[in-house]
Amino acid sequence: MTVTLKLFATLSRHLPAGSERNLVRLEVPEGATIGSVLDDLGVPREAVHMVLVDGRHVPVEEIDATPLEDGRTLAVWPPVAGG
Repeated sequence: MTVTLKLFATLSRHLPAGSERNLVRLEVPEGATIGSVLDDLGVPREAVHMVLVDGRHVPVEEIDATPLEDGRTLAVWPPVAGG
């Protein structure tokens, strides 16, 4: 199945070659979870702060139990600081 992955800010360095700007379309196995997709790309768990699937928030504690479906868009942000 195909999902679109968007990694923002410092997480974008984990995108594979061929990514456009901050996104890539990935082929993932049926039943892949958010956590397994991020693990496969080497995204450190401690760097994951906010996760959205098709614009809906998924608590970080639930990424290993949340399967993705074909055609979904996964967006991930690191912690953000500013002032």
